[in-house]
Amino acid sequence: MARDRDEVADDGGDGGDGKERSGTVRAILPRALYRVLVDGGREVIAHAPSGPGRNFVRLIVGDRVIVVRLARDAGRARIVRKVRS
Repeated sequence: MARDRDEVADDGGDGGDGKERSGTVRAILPRALYRVLVDGGREVIAHAPSGPGRNFVRLIVGDRVIVVRLARDAGRARIVRKVRS
């Protein structure tokens, strides 16, 4: 019996909790990826949102950002927004 797409997306078994966390951009990587040090000492690889309607500014090393960890991989995250300083 096939499961719904919503059930597959919400399995969340790999540590991704969907909570927003703040962090600092530590390095800019190829292919629009960023290495982000999340508050609490964990380092994750993050990507910026894409698609129509996304007006995302360029990030530089040292910028503060808000990230959400991905459910399938605790070492990956999505950058939600840049924190204004």
